[in-house]
Amino acid sequence: MTGRVIVVGSVNVDLVVWAPRLPRPGETVLGGEFARHHGGKGGNQAVAAARLGAPTTIVGALGDDDHAADARAALATEGVATDALATVSGTPTGVALIVVDPKGENLIAVAAGANAALTPAMVAEALERLVPAPGDVVMAGHEVPTAAVREALRRAREAGATTILNPAPAEGLDRGVFGLVDVLTPNHGELVELIAAEARRTGRSGGAAPASTAALAAATLAEPGPEGEGARAVLVSLGSRGAILVRAGVPAVDLAAPAVEAVDATGAGDALNGALAAGLAAGLDLETAAHRAVVAATRSTLHPGARGGLLDTAELDRRLAGLPR
Repeated sequence: MTGRVIVVGSVNVDLVVWAPRLPRPGETVLGGEFARHHGGKGGNQAVAAARLGAPTTIVGALGDDDHAADARAALATEGVATDALATVSGTPTGVALIVVDPKGENLIAVAAGANAALTPAMVAEALERLVPAPGDVVMAGHEVPTAAVREALRRAREAGATTILNPAPAEGLDRGVFGLVDVLTPNHGELVELIAAEARRTGRSGGAAPASTAALAAATLAEPGPEGEGARAVLVSLGSRGAILVRAGVPAVDLAAPAVEAVDATGAGDALNGALAAGLAAGLDLETAAHRAVVAATRSTLHPGARGGLLDTAELDRRLAGLPR
């Protein structure tokens, strides 16, 4: 039996420029092409899970502007339930400004808008109505306030649901938050930030976590702290290298990504998180779900826009056929 995916996170409108190259600070780069897409990490993750067949609901906040109606309709069209999206009067819907270069690398700046107004009380009210249960997956992203994220994870953990935290951005998170998490999903940069924050908290020296030692760095986040806090598993995404799955007391698993010619990496992390949640909600074991998620994320970079390359189940299965584990 398939459980549900409940995403607690952001919904944005993405304003994208494909530029000849990424600008340096203070520099203007001409010759770009513009497009408008729907985005926000929460919205993208919800769409990714829904396309893979998971019954999916998003909990978040929209403004009362024209962007809000379009964003809600785009999610509903993808099969994502939007009745837990609150409307915040007098506040704009979140907007992301994105620049993408010919290799698919990007720079992103976000105006949070209504996303910043999501409160623990709003999350609590939504989850009381949704009633998460064992078999469900509650996934939270950090483009909404930390207090709202903590409330979502706490209630989900108490209900016996599986919890995922995408620590993007990583600033402001500590063991008090990711100690409520079954799977923590940082990228390499976010892993470095979390390790540095852990070093400041404990007084130990902390440095960068190059890809070759990412597994060792992630293991420190999966180990219980003095009060028993720690993520049960850490899935570190490493771009074109794939990902590393780390669990305390278990050898790390290297999940290689298939080779592709990336067009736009925007939303690849969201594709990974959505696919991971859908796999776990479908009853897959963590390693299998993570492997599928890496392939889904890699495949998403072949199309422009954060949602343009998100796969359905049939296409993901075709991509997985014949791939080595």
